Amino acid sequence: MSTTSNPTLAQARIAVLGYGSQGRAHALNLRDSGLDVVVGLRKGGPSWEKARAEGFNVAEPAEAVRGADLVAVLTPDMVQPALYHESIEPNIKPGAALLFAHGFNVHFKQIEPRADIDVILVAPKGPGALVRREYEIGRGVPCIWAVHQDVSGQAEAKAKAYADGIGGGRALLIKTDFKEETETDLFGEQAVLCGGASSLVQAGFETLVEAGYQPEIAYYEVLHELKLIVDLFYEGGIARMLEFVSETAQYGDYVSGPRVIDAATKERMKAVLADIQDGTFARNWIAEHKAGLPNYKRFKQADLEHPIEQVGAKLRARMPWLQAAAAKPTTEPLKKVG
Repeated sequence: MSTTSNPTLAQARIAVLGYGSQGRAHALNLRDSGLDVVVGLRKGGPSWEKARAEGFNVAEPAEAVRGADLVAVLTPDMVQPALYHESIEPNIKPGAALLFAHGFNVHFKQIEPRADIDVILVAPKGPGALVRREYEIGRGVPCIWAVHQDVSGQAEAKAKAYADGIGGGRALLIKTDFKEETETDLFGEQAVLCGGASSLVQAGFETLVEAGYQPEIAYYEVLHELKLIVDLFYEGGIARMLEFVSETAQYGDYVSGPRVIDAATKERMKAVLADIQDGTFARNWIAEHKAGLPNYKRFKQADLEHPIEQVGAKLRARMPWLQAAAAKPTTEPLKKVG
């Protein structure tokens, strides 16, 4: 396939640690760009044979790191500190680059990289499946990039070359820093994309059902049809959404949207952001993970048992096109890349 024209990593060995949706996409795209890739995985894990079957040289993480010129850490956030201390820190060579796709652990000092290595970030703004698919058809997914530590004097060039290797340079590269990437990413997930959206949908469902409307009708109106609106947002922003909904829907948007999402909502969003900025969220999440995820499991179970899930399961079973889509998902959980 096409070879990257960026020469910075042309003679480099790249170790990709992790072979989840992002790790697999990065490894395949880098290899197809003509770069030398080794995949670092725990032997016997579910991804080991998959990576080998797809033609990669696969090694335990410590072995993959030894001799690598760039080490890309594409495992889940909470396993990265142990991975760094056990496999990366003792083995990464001076002057090599340590690359992350999310700045959480560096920004919140769960990983304090050695002073003799470059530390960079490249984050595609799309799921791994999309990163791979766009590359294969000759396009790319926009990437943001950052430099946290530049020892070699080539950290920026390495970040851009890596982004080029996974296809980002074909689309758009945006400079950021670890603080901005981490805090905005967490805020987006919590206030809008995951926490905000799911809570809004649940509240809308409950409001209709409590008012006496059929749960099935409520499900279609506040959850199922949300995809149509999100697709329009994705394709052309709010302007495209307004272009394709009825005048009645537009008027309802203008007069009722601000009644639901008002100044008080924005103040609570600011409080969420403040907890992210001052490290409160990170400390709570790290402590929760160390404790065995008791609250996380309780919250998740409550969501799974919400009436909208019970109604939705029955309705989705009657929509065979959704079953076909579920067999070949085009999206993935945010940051679940390991």
